[in-house]
Amino acid sequence: MHSVRFTAETSFDSVVERDFLVGEIPGVLWAPVSGADHAPIVLVGHNGGMHKKAPGLRARALHTAATWGFNVVAIDAPGHGDRPRTDEDEQARTEIREAVTAGDTPRFAAASVRFMASVAERAVPEWQATLDALQALPQIGPDAPVGYGGGISMGTAIGVRLTAAEPRITAAIFGGGFFVDEPVIMAARQITVPVQFLLPWDDEHADRSSGFALFDAFASAEKTLHANPGDHRSVRWVGVDDTFLSRHLGRA
Repeated sequence: MHSVRFTAETSFDSVVERDFLVGEIPGVLWAPVSGADHAPIVLVGHNGGMHKKAPGLRARALHTAATWGFNVVAIDAPGHGDRPRTDEDEQARTEIREAVTAGDTPRFAAASVRFMASVAERAVPEWQATLDALQALPQIGPDAPVGYGGGISMGTAIGVRLTAAEPRITAAIFGGGFFVDEPVIMAARQITVPVQFLLPWDDEHADRSSGFALFDAFASAEKTLHANPGDHRSVRWVGVDDTFLSRHLGRA
């Protein structure tokens, strides 16, 4: 098992941001300056085409760490951020761009589903290896509660599969904004932990009915759907339950 190697550190008021590597996986850990040991861990996925320090993701991470005393973690998905792209990644990106430019929705949907599945297949074991390495740190430990903290589009395409496969995750925030296929629905049917689901109501690419289908598939006894006006790139976290993760993971 790879250990965590910290490579840089930046302070933001009451939160410390620390870049790290787990093997070749680049990530970032946000933690309170004076946080308690064994505080809950929140794993945060980024959207397609973005990276572990995307502005919206970082803002939510800083808020979560400062408000609740949690450790918040993000990693670059395969082919994103500081990760190299394979020839298949480049080919998929080109096909998606061409389909969007041509207004060919069926081609865009097919290429997007293939690409998301490829990224998720690689990302799930990387998330699990990262969690293993972080829980080996004495200040975190193996008993720290774990939640999945959001990310629409690709962040959810990966997060649903990860949550279905990873029993350490005990609560999750997901979102719509991507083409939902049968493997994602099947994974959602295995999820029984509490779920909060964000839906961009005016997404210009993915029909909202696919978001409804995904939400309906979760087998969770506690699940809520929050829909706000907004297109694919302007999802607003307005009206959501900000205490969701603290209620299910406990406060530090």
